[in-house]
Amino acid sequence: MTQKFVEGMPLYRQEQQFERLGIALSRQTLANWVPIASDRWLSPLYERMHFHLLQHDILHADETTLQVLHEPGRAAQTQSYLWLYRTGREGPPIVLFEYQPTRSGEHPREFLKGFSGYLHVDGYGGYDQLPNVTLVGCWAHARRKFDEALKALPASARTKPVAAREGLEFCNRLFAIERDLSGVTPEEWHAARLERSGPVLDEFHAWLEQQASYALQKSFFGQAVQYCLNQWEKLTAFLKDGRLELDNNRSERSIKPFVIGRKNWLFANTPRGARSSSIIYSVVETAKENGLNPFAYLTYLLERLPNLDTTNPTILDDLLPWSSSLPATCRMPAPARH
Repeated sequence: MTQKFVEGMPLYRQEQQFERLGIALSRQTLANWVPIASDRWLSPLYERMHFHLLQHDILHADETTLQVLHEPGRAAQTQSYLWLYRTGREGPPIVLFEYQPTRSGEHPREFLKGFSGYLHVDGYGGYDQLPNVTLVGCWAHARRKFDEALKALPASARTKPVAAREGLEFCNRLFAIERDLSGVTPEEWHAARLERSGPVLDEFHAWLEQQASYALQKSFFGQAVQYCLNQWEKLTAFLKDGRLELDNNRSERSIKPFVIGRKNWLFANTPRGARSSSIIYSVVETAKENGLNPFAYLTYLLERLPNLDTTNPTILDDLLPWSSSLPATCRMPAPARH
């Protein structure tokens, strides 16, 4: 599991590696071991992490594609999705993945049932119908669109004061304010944003409305302007609480290990395998964020869980990646200095 879900080595390459070591282990055997471990032993831990995730009032979400070859009633080429939900700056890091066959908004509504608060998102409309949730937009996405519009211009025009550069500079001003505020309390952050970022946003919005009157809608610049106007309520939501973030990069960083792994193993064979992958990715990525060694932590869990009552929440809490009850052997060693 560590080789596949942390190092990105598909099972067929592990089979070859074992063969070179003189060990006859077929990829089918390995493929059977993974869902047995995740369904029987890691699933209760995943559900307990899910419970703790919903106790927070600030979360991040993202989603990416996943190909599952044998889904009932669907062609092998049909894209399924892996959804990501994670905590923000506060509390122990919790990173959870969920496999679903579609990108329908019903999936985050079901997964986040009982959650109320702020949710950082990238602009996808599937999150719009979440009850008791304030969506927080991503300025990194807004900035990227103006950057793309600038790069689409002829090289000779990119250094000139064109409209795309003006839009990019508005975004840069907001990020510069955030860098200045690093290290202050959430209350101070909130007050400073109202004082410093608020006027920038007012100026930017007036500029966007002016640009929208003549920008070509299908051009890169026109799309950047319309994205900001369409997402304005979400993009300005970060002003409401000093604990919120200006972008959703936290989600993008968390989903990246899966995207890199997907380039190596390409697809899941069955929905059961996709669900197992989502559980194991959740366990190892949460472990990494809490300073644990994924291999040592998985070894500890699979030695302990078969001998415990996994229906007891207190027992499971002692095994969670942020638990102070975990032995020191589960933690990442300090790097050696030379």
